[in-house]
Amino acid sequence: MTESPFVPLVELTRGPIVESVHHGALVVVDSQGRLLASLGNPSLIMHLRSTAKPFQLLPLIEQGAVERFSLTSEEIAVMCASHSGTDEHVAVLTRLQAKMGIQEGELQCGVHPPFDETTWQAMIRQGESPTPIRHNCSGKHTNMLAQAALMGADRGNYLDPQHPVQQRILHTLADICGISLEEIRIGIDGCSAPVFALPLYNAALGYARLCDPVDLPSERAQACHIITSAMMAAPFMVAGPGRFDTLVMEIGKDKIIAKGGAEGYQGIGVMPGALGPGSPGLGIAFKIADGDSGGRARPVVAIEVLRQLGLLGEDEIKTHLADLATRPLKNWRGLHVGEIRPVFKLRLTS
Repeated sequence: MTESPFVPLVELTRGPIVESVHHGALVVVDSQGRLLASLGNPSLIMHLRSTAKPFQLLPLIEQGAVERFSLTSEEIAVMCASHSGTDEHVAVLTRLQAKMGIQEGELQCGVHPPFDETTWQAMIRQGESPTPIRHNCSGKHTNMLAQAALMGADRGNYLDPQHPVQQRILHTLADICGISLEEIRIGIDGCSAPVFALPLYNAALGYARLCDPVDLPSERAQACHIITSAMMAAPFMVAGPGRFDTLVMEIGKDKIIAKGGAEGYQGIGVMPGALGPGSPGLGIAFKIADGDSGGRARPVVAIEVLRQLGLLGEDEIKTHLADLATRPLKNWRGLHVGEIRPVFKLRLTS
């Protein structure tokens, strides 16, 4: 019988009974490539989905886009985002596209209602239909179109995996994650862009190097600093109201970056020095096996990992993350009927 690559990470109780369990796999890696902790199989190959967005932005920053377009932190952060489609996100994207000479009609991400329910209800009342700019991946597609423009490449087929933009992204991802091109498996994301599957270990290594690019070439290291600084300076642009990535970066100040992906994927980067003077950057990557369609397991796991690492305190969690962390399970009358809680312990290597 084949051993499962996943272990229990979160359970839901009802009375004294464990009613449901979310399994997953998780790794913690430092910027030197040391595997500090793992739960389940650290070599598990999974699609990063939107967790790859900061890596997909690196080539644009390396092309000098910050200086060429006078990019702000908000504009950089929204290109890393799975944003909520609020009016604030649309305003920043509209300004960004105007700077770059990109039209909304060029975006090939498709259309869906905004993630933010308040925004969506306001649009319904006003008779406004969603357009591509409200799509959570519109920042990433703006980035890809800008890369094509700067390269002088065709913008009409910018999502083709063989397009120069996609090939440059693929090579960049392989380099920062310490993996060969042949080991990366390519799929198509919900927004129609190429998406990459690689071991959890390598994804976490990529996040550690993104935060602590001390051994990377100077041009790439500078691009990494620009991206992480923008995400931490403008966390609302990366996700939106009430969402884990935004909240944890607001609390973490200049210590943490976070970027979730579909189907229960999460990447977290920890800046060097966050755990004390001289501490290296860390990368955390995990995957919830069942895809976590309701979104209840992934924040619980992420918050517990950061708590166990000493990056989040109990008071911070209770004050800012109570609705996403370990918490009572209530029924429709508000009665306390159970609990949602993590069930894992990190065993850190020295």
